[in-house]
Amino acid sequence: MAWNEPGGSKGKDPWGGGSEQGPPDLDEMLKKLQEKFGGLFGGRGGGGGGEGGLPQAGPMGIGIVIAVLLVIWALSGIYIVDEGRRGIVTQFGAFKDITGPGPHWHARFIQKVEKINVDQIRSVELGFGETGESVMLTQDENIIELKFSLQYKVKDARNYLFNVRDPDVVLRQAAESAIREVVGKSTLDKVITTGRTEIAASTMTLLQQILDHYQVGLELTSVNMQKAQAPEQVQDAFADAVKAREDEQRLKNEAEAYSNDILPRARGAAARRIEEANAYKAKVIADAQGEASRFESVLAEYEKSPEVTRKRLYIDAIESVMGRSTTLMIDVDGGNNLLYLPLDQMMKRPLPVSGFNGGELALPQPPLLSAPASATKEKTKRMRDNLRSREVR
Repeated sequence: MAWNEPGGSKGKDPWGGGSEQGPPDLDEMLKKLQEKFGGLFGGRGGGGGGEGGLPQAGPMGIGIVIAVLLVIWALSGIYIVDEGRRGIVTQFGAFKDITGPGPHWHARFIQKVEKINVDQIRSVELGFGETGESVMLTQDENIIELKFSLQYKVKDARNYLFNVRDPDVVLRQAAESAIREVVGKSTLDKVITTGRTEIAASTMTLLQQILDHYQVGLELTSVNMQKAQAPEQVQDAFADAVKAREDEQRLKNEAEAYSNDILPRARGAAARRIEEANAYKAKVIADAQGEASRFESVLAEYEKSPEVTRKRLYIDAIESVMGRSTTLMIDVDGGNNLLYLPLDQMMKRPLPVSGFNGGELALPQPPLLSAPASATKEKTKRMRDNLRSREVR
């Protein structure tokens, strides 16, 4: 039978309580807890304690409390330094130590840790406000407007925290001073046109020297000149001057391109002519050496038989001259008639050839008229005899 049904287990509950049991007494529960804690810390339980019935702590309990507090204090002093940062430990406000990346411990409430990012690239811009820092004076007493952008990072975390009150402000003021010094040693034309890179590099060197002198703990990574312009009143004139310089540079580039094109060709032509001259020289020398060698061979034969050699040379010369002649004159012994043969006209005259599709085919005429071979040989022999008889005379 269920407990909540009529007639079942009247006046009893399933936990064995009486029929008249009510809610638990809170005062009694607190009293029991006090007795238990009093026994733990060495005091007496059962209300025999001090005023209000609280237990009195003994030496063992105080030691445990102190140990627990010490453990909590020790654990609270553990800190971790991230990669790229440095931990600056101060003790009562004075510098104590620098810690690198990783877990570390410090005495809490006695020491303090401040983490500085030494890898972060920071930037500052000069000349973008309305404070007049962008207006500067050049060496030639001209006014110019400049805008610079600087990038830097922390080099020494200790100097960054303790040597100056506000390192970023010091950097800005030192940068403005360095820029004014460098620009004051340059002309307006140089600053606007060709000297931007040089001015930025000089400014970076001078500014780093100033920061190192004051031990600010900062290191410059780059200095860029973003804008450089003349005052508004003369900007048009300077724009024309810049355009003229650009045109000058363009014309120089075109001239260099033309020079690079024409000079190699001229050098090639000169080299070709030199090679041709050398070849002609070698040919002439070779011909001369050949003629000299031939003359020496003829001289050797002449020394052996002078008369025969003279006649042979004479006959060879006559044959060479007559072979190049286009006119032939024949003298007949015992006659007064002189036969003239126009060989040049005879060689130019075409001969008709029939049976070639009804046309004519031009063929060169033979150099001499057709004649019996015996007659030709006889005439040649007579001519040689006449020449020899004249030579003998």
